Amino acid sequence: MKIAVIGGTGLIGSQVVKNLSAAGHEAVPHSKSTGVDVISGQGLDEAVAGADVVVNLTNSPTFDEASPAFFQTSMDNLLAAARKGGVGHVVILSIIGTDQVPELDYYRAKTLQEHLLAAGTIPYSIVRATQFMEFMDAVLSWTADADTVRLPATPIQPIAAKDVAAAVAEVAAGAPLNGIRSIAGPDIFTLDELGRITLSHKGDSRTVVTDPTAGMFAAVKGDVLTDKDAHLAPTHYADWLS
Repeated sequence: MKIAVIGGTGLIGSQVVKNLSAAGHEAVPHSKSTGVDVISGQGLDEAVAGADVVVNLTNSPTFDEASPAFFQTSMDNLLAAARKGGVGHVVILSIIGTDQVPELDYYRAKTLQEHLLAAGTIPYSIVRATQFMEFMDAVLSWTADADTVRLPATPIQPIAAKDVAAAVAEVAAGAPLNGIRSIAGPDIFTLDELGRITLSHKGDSRTVVTDPTAGMFAAVKGDVLTDKDAHLAPTHYADWLS
């Protein structure tokens, strides 16, 4: 199959292209660096023309109140190009629990993206993943100072980017789900616990202080960012750290 991967040069996209190519598909990466812009629409028609499947892995540049507008415009443009190009399957990557945290602008934006895809006329698949292991350093930096890192005890189920890419590639190469496939890491931690594990592994002497008001994940109530019924990925956090 010919598969256009929009956002195909990023952390997940580049690995999706590699996996699909290794499986014998014609996977073509597209991004701003290749002249494709999902906001202006530049290059989109040409990128998806003749593709059997389009995988959209583009992401909002911010997590704030501007993010819904990004997903509204990008999905409108992408779906219009896909309809014009006769695409038979559109895949997006989303987040487990995204519809359960309306307090977060970015999660509302991802829910909007899902709804726009599901309401369209093109067969589709949504892959929902838990938090990427690769983002832990960024999470630590949000609420850190010289001596401490403040984190809430939010339950999370981190997944390695390579496992996310493998799942997205598998879904893209298969029949449209017209629904959601959830994927998650094999272990559940509280975020403050994961912070302590991470700092210890790095030899970082800062102290993790449990603070229910700290950072973006303070808005998350309960265990909505975990899913014990999801397809479990093989990579454990300790192995990923090593």
